[in-house]
Amino acid sequence: MSAVPSALRAPRVLQRMMKRNHGLLVAVATFVAVVLLLSLKLPNGFSYYDLTSTANSATALALAAIGETIVIIAGGLDLSAGAVISLANCLIAAHVTATPASMALWTFLGLSAGAAVGAFNGFLIVFLRLQPVIVTLATMFIVEGLTLLILEQPGGAVPPDYSAALTGDAIAGALPMSAVFLAAAIAIWFLMRATPFGTYLYAAGSDREAARAKGVPVRTVQFAVYVLAGVFYAAAGVFLTAQTGSGDPTVGPPMLLPIFVAVVLGGTSFAGGRGGCVGTVFGALTLMLIVNLLLVFNVPTYYASTVEGALLIAAVLSGSLGRGAPVWNHVGALRLKWAAWRDTGAPSAPRKATSPKATTARAVRDDDTLPAGGLARWVTRNAPTLRFVAPAYGALLLILVFTALLFGARTTPSTYFNSLLVLSSFMAVLALGQGAVVISGGLDLSMPAVITFAGILLTAWADASNSAALWAVPAVVVVGGLIGALNGLGIVLFGMFPLIMTLAMDGVIAGFSLVYSNGTPSGVAPPAIAWLMTGRLWGMTPVVFAFALFVAAATILVSHTAYGRRLKAVGASRTAAFFSGVPVDATLVRTYALSGGCSAIVGVMLVGFSGQAFNDMGEPYLLPAIAVVVIGGTLMTGGRGHFLGLLGGALLLTALTTVLTGLLLPVAMKSVIFGLVIVLAVLGLKERSA
Repeated sequence: MSAVPSALRAPRVLQRMMKRNHGLLVAVATFVAVVLLLSLKLPNGFSYYDLTSTANSATALALAAIGETIVIIAGGLDLSAGAVISLANCLIAAHVTATPASMALWTFLGLSAGAAVGAFNGFLIVFLRLQPVIVTLATMFIVEGLTLLILEQPGGAVPPDYSAALTGDAIAGALPMSAVFLAAAIAIWFLMRATPFGTYLYAAGSDREAARAKGVPVRTVQFAVYVLAGVFYAAAGVFLTAQTGSGDPTVGPPMLLPIFVAVVLGGTSFAGGRGGCVGTVFGALTLMLIVNLLLVFNVPTYYASTVEGALLIAAVLSGSLGRGAPVWNHVGALRLKWAAWRDTGAPSAPRKATSPKATTARAVRDDDTLPAGGLARWVTRNAPTLRFVAPAYGALLLILVFTALLFGARTTPSTYFNSLLVLSSFMAVLALGQGAVVISGGLDLSMPAVITFAGILLTAWADASNSAALWAVPAVVVVGGLIGALNGLGIVLFGMFPLIMTLAMDGVIAGFSLVYSNGTPSGVAPPAIAWLMTGRLWGMTPVVFAFALFVAAATILVSHTAYGRRLKAVGASRTAAFFSGVPVDATLVRTYALSGGCSAIVGVMLVGFSGQAFNDMGEPYLLPAIAVVVIGGTLMTGGRGHFLGLLGGALLLTALTTVLTGLLLPVAMKSVIFGLVIVLAVLGLKERSA
């Protein structure tokens, strides 16, 4: 063979290698660029102290992100990472003593706890075929509750020798132990890649059915992936325990956003089947250096979550644009629509979207053999909907009976039902937004930040002024809607995963809230808003009457409008909806805008209920909002849902919360119970939703 073809072949091989390792190369290049920038800015350059500090601060994040990377490569997703970090941290800090045997035992038990959580996730996802997002979200709250039972507040301590062994120097003045742990984690990854399991991992993530057809044990691989990820999360908790010297039940959950940022910065695709853990380690190191860079430039720490959220969005968009999709495909579709408009003068009128369920319902409605009686005919016609809506109301009835037997002598029925309706109003408003998003096939994790931001804006703009509230309340709701619309635009224009887009937006808005309020919200609720939520009108709290109007409007919106039909068509199948003439993109943007607006309304209601705004006021509402959607019979894969079911879920969850509070159960147990309720509800509806 001549030398010329060989010379031509070498650049092609190099080009293929660069394309295959594009994410890793970008991660390394970004890391080098940030190091150089810091070296130029720091008075003494990037010293060994800086290296040690960066490695120590990034190791826990890198270990957790490696676990998440493995799950994502295999085609999954895990939201329980932060909770497992806290579990291992508190388990060790609360029990370890200064003896070598104790340190070894509790380290092993911490890692085993992570593996057990991973096995729980894997069993529900792989063998019971439940959605990874819902399972791991429920697990997150279950584990957070269990962690609070171990250590209710920050405390505990670890022996100095334990901390020194994990965070000291392996070679004095030359090599920190944290770098050794990172190198060991990378070595484990390379060993894994060299085995058939490593090949199966990518095969399962690329195309599950094709991999199964080729003989890949997909279920075994996916189960092992969640167990392995749990061990890595726990390892992050172990290192964090040694680093801080104590336990903190709240230390892990805030790491979820940085974990995803590190994964994406490292070049791993959320589509599965592509990426690697080496890039993830560089992504974690880069993220820590960027945080340090903010400190060097005297940027307030309030901006940290905003920067992390923005980095996550930018990294995902960069990967999307680098592959030439899907944004260019969307632009091409817009050009085709413009051409159709130009040639015909106007786009063709969209056909009314139908689905097999809608067709079946219409056939039932037109069937002359149905019972002639009004109620019997109505029940027969609406049987498909009642199958999913009725269980929530049946369970609610049981809870009400139990409450009456247990606490009936302590309160009057009118007082109880007034309180039940007032507290349910928060969940029902959130359920409309989150339920619409879920029906469309997505999930909105930005709710907590939007609720908090709305409350902060209202108290800052209105501050005890009813006249200012006349414009401030609508303005706050519009701001919430615009935030939701930005979520929708990121999803439809750039193909962002709804969970990632809304998680990143949650971080961005949380940072905005801290910056806007300078860390301490000011102002109080306007008297009219406070009266609406706590006053009396005809023996009831005024919001109850507004709640009744809201229920009627929401029911009509979801079930009796063109928007509601389009929403369900999009959730059932975007492709089929598009070819049926449904404006898919516009429907999704409107849906996320609706969710943002509903979150803002709840922020206004909470300000009226409590009298003021406070940081993280929206945090307790994410899991209950999703629980309401699940309990209300909404199909978590999209395409099915009814607001009356969501209302039943809101009433049921509020009644259950009231019972748990009356039984004086700790907050930790409430978190565990809510997580289990979600899992049981999904399991209970699984057969009918399959």
